[in-house]
Amino acid sequence: MRIISGKYKGRHINPPKGLPVRPTTDMAKVGLFNILNNYFDFENIKVLDLFAGTGNITLEFISRGTTDISSIDMHFKCIQFIKDQSIVMEAKKAKSIKSDVFSFLNKCTETFDLIFADPPYDLEKAIEIPDMVFTKKLLNPEGWLIIEHSARTSFTSHPNFHEQRKYGNVNFSIFK
Repeated sequence: MRIISGKYKGRHINPPKGLPVRPTTDMAKVGLFNILNNYFDFENIKVLDLFAGTGNITLEFISRGTTDISSIDMHFKCIQFIKDQSIVMEAKKAKSIKSDVFSFLNKCTETFDLIFADPPYDLEKAIEIPDMVFTKKLLNPEGWLIIEHSARTSFTSHPNFHEQRKYGNVNFSIFK
């Protein structure tokens, strides 16, 4: 994995072996951030990264100037790796929180400009994420929810679904 743009462009991210993760591919990340570049000023947004894993997406946002970012994952080693990398990248306001994502969403009272979720592709409960986010009003008025998923999952019938983008085997559903 590598950071594709920003202050730390080209930096390789080398997480410890054995983390229970499936990082977003570089090709998919390039496509996703090409879309986001047209809609968001990275230095002035508040981001929530759910199922953060290696921090691949979190660290990309940090490299592009996002300072208000929270990363949520239930695995201690993932959270520790993200914390360590955030310190190296001088992201003083970045928060890494060890929590089950669904418990976190149930208790969350903050709002965000962008929420990114990359649940395990076989997690059946992932289909509940949009309802939780919109019921709890966790997005700011112009905010986006983006969920990474396999082709087997479809969110197109959700009332807040906006569009789906495909990059190889990676699908991103965007909700507004």
